[in-house]
Amino acid sequence: MKKTITSIFMVPTLNVPKDVLLDNGFLNAYVGDVDKDIEYENSVYLLFLPEDILKFREFLDDEYERTTTIIEDYDYLNGYVVIVYKLNMKWETNFDLIRQGRYSETTDDFQKLFRKVIKIKKNGLHRDELSLQYRIFNKTEDMIEYWQDKLGIDWDDNFEVWDGYDIAKETLNIKLITKTELV
Repeated sequence: MKKTITSIFMVPTLNVPKDVLLDNGFLNAYVGDVDKDIEYENSVYLLFLPEDILKFREFLDDEYERTTTIIEDYDYLNGYVVIVYKLNMKWETNFDLIRQGRYSETTDDFQKLFRKVIKIKKNGLHRDELSLQYRIFNKTEDMIEYWQDKLGIDWDDNFEVWDGYDIAKETLNIKLITKTELV
């Protein structure tokens, strides 16, 4: 499942450690849910498929104690769980820039929320690598080369190095996800 822009740029502002999310079955994040009558503005919907529901319930209880930004949590069939968090509107201007696909224009303070270097673990080996967010914010050479090769164009400094924001891809549709998993 390809990570949404919401997962890449908004979830880290919630201050939930990435390894804690992954250990609890985090799949992706969205800005809305097509199956919900109530739409929460300025919020994110985190989709989980926990393997250990008791461990997940403990995580959820801890989250309710840690933060007051949880608006709601609810379940779907087949073990899916959604937690809705209110976004910190301190970053509202940056969220707007992200939605406009203007990643490199986000503020330095916002960009500092994201690690510059991450550890990649593969086949028991560890290596350091620049984070995806850092590479996107700073339009690194490898990202520019990737897009030039993919699109077969000459680079223009006004281009960004990541896909634009598509509200349909950023809105949870559990039927599409479960249908994909059944195929």
